[in-house]
Amino acid sequence: MTTGTVHSWDLATAVDGPGTRFVVFTAGCPLRCLYCHNPETRFARYGQRVSVDSVVVEIEKYRRFIQVAGGGVTISGGEPLLQPEFTAELLHAVKGMGLHTALDTSGFLGDRATDQLLADTDLVLLDIKSWDPATYRHVTGGEVAPTLEFARRLSDRGKPMWIRFVLVPGLTDAIDNVEGIASFVSTLDSVERVDLLPFHKMGAPKYEAIGLPFLLADTPTPDAELVDRVREQFLAHGLEA
Repeated sequence: MTTGTVHSWDLATAVDGPGTRFVVFTAGCPLRCLYCHNPETRFARYGQRVSVDSVVVEIEKYRRFIQVAGGGVTISGGEPLLQPEFTAELLHAVKGMGLHTALDTSGFLGDRATDQLLADTDLVLLDIKSWDPATYRHVTGGEVAPTLEFARRLSDRGKPMWIRFVLVPGLTDAIDNVEGIASFVSTLDSVERVDLLPFHKMGAPKYEAIGLPFLLADTPTPDAELVDRVREQFLAHGLEA
């Protein structure tokens, strides 16, 4: 029986894929994004070991509602690909239930996604957190190359993608950084939409609750002028954000 470490699950709409979604938040992540709004999902110790079967039992309670609402199941985190066997088996089980599946990932561990895992995934929500390698390293503690390689692999397979980009003033908003992402994304054949996500501080209390400093406490949220400028950059490459 395959088990994984899961922080929680919830019902959500709009931001986690089409329709009403049953969202499974896995626990554990290799990145340390400065703006992470769910810092408790970084660590396996804040999760619980559960079997794929037990999660399916929970999903089954909402299956009819989800189907009527045109939704599905999203595996999020944390980072689902930190637990590739659990994630793959859960996606396969959900597909067997006749529900739409989505994988929410940074792509940093994209090489752990097998072809079968991707075959059972209807949509990938891919976070491209920065384009400039130095900025990406500063924002996440990781490297951007694996994400870009994963994006290209998804495009080559024709796998539908929603691209996410978090706009943080003074951190990810540099013109060249945005331009790099927009230019790259415009070369991907299976991108359905771009979600431009303005930085917010709603997760700040969670840092205090688990004894971590929130390093962006003094960073402002993006103003309308900045958001419009970035949208225009994406639009110049044929991408609505």
